[in-house]
Amino acid sequence: MSENQSHHFDTQVAPLRWVGTSLQDGYIQMLDQRLLPQQEVYYDYRTADEIAASIKDMVIRGAPAIGIAAAYGVFFGVRDLIKVHDHTSLQEKELPALFEALAQTRPTAVNLFWALDKMKPLVFGRDLTQDSEAVLEEILTMAHQIMEEDRENNLTMGRHGAALMPDNARILTHCNTGGLATGGYGTALGVIRAVHAEGRLAHVWVDETRPYLQGARLTAWECMKDELPSTLITDNMAAYFMQQGKVDAVIVGADRISADGSAANKIGTYGLAVLCKHHNIPFYVAAPLSTIDLEIAEGRDIPIEQRSAREVTHVGDRALAPEGMQVAHPAFDVTPGELITAIVTEKGVVRAPYNDSVAALFED
Repeated sequence: MSENQSHHFDTQVAPLRWVGTSLQDGYIQMLDQRLLPQQEVYYDYRTADEIAASIKDMVIRGAPAIGIAAAYGVFFGVRDLIKVHDHTSLQEKELPALFEALAQTRPTAVNLFWALDKMKPLVFGRDLTQDSEAVLEEILTMAHQIMEEDRENNLTMGRHGAALMPDNARILTHCNTGGLATGGYGTALGVIRAVHAEGRLAHVWVDETRPYLQGARLTAWECMKDELPSTLITDNMAAYFMQQGKVDAVIVGADRISADGSAANKIGTYGLAVLCKHHNIPFYVAAPLSTIDLEIAEGRDIPIEQRSAREVTHVGDRALAPEGMQVAHPAFDVTPGELITAIVTEKGVVRAPYNDSVAALFED
């Protein structure tokens, strides 16, 4: 991995892009989201190990973006493996280890596993040592396709979600669900962008999203780039602004949605849904179909990532708590489907009963 500050992304915010035309020399350029908003630093990635580290260390984050990065990680891994391993070793040892290393980076975001499953048929059971250039081309094409389809899905979701919002909408959102978290444009923030494009957005309330501050650092950054009318608030201010009648709707993303319509999202989301129920405010979730996991029947069975204590006790290098204090840090919580007004996907908007409507999204 090498630092590269000389390249700049297109105006459309996106967390990563492919650079180069050669299968052997091409690489991924990724924006280090840990440094935003103070610095815009890009790194070049050329190996699967580097991609896995970028996901685990949150250089890149956001469920769809994690899946995209993992797909490119498979390409880099296969590109390196076929140079030094024979067919039997690849199929029985090296490829399973590659996929497992990528799968272990973040447990909650199902888009990661969805993307890896899309890549598996391209490599398992095939002789990668024969006509390796053609195989690599297929793998890279699939990675490109996953990223492009995600962006197109976001644009479609934006239109579907915008139709749910009132004129002069004052919308509250949590965490970061914009271009930085996806292939571009965004899920929940994509809906907000679509409302703004229609000239119907009055204001965005941006939750800071403790402890990692994705709202304060990332969503606020995207809102300012797009010149969206917005105000940053601490998480515990949301109830106040709802009580004051200044929030018309809440829309968030998701890292995994179970078959019963329950949604795992950044910690603090469940509390917002409870507040919306009390104040009679619609609570929406925007997520692509790749976020829905029909194999998990109920939200309580969604695995919840436990992250480091330091992210709670420190902001950067500055300590906020006494040394040695015990810390809990579940990175996500689960909002039951009964608190979700509607789920916005690229195939349309679904409502309760979610066991029926969510499953219907996958019917031809």
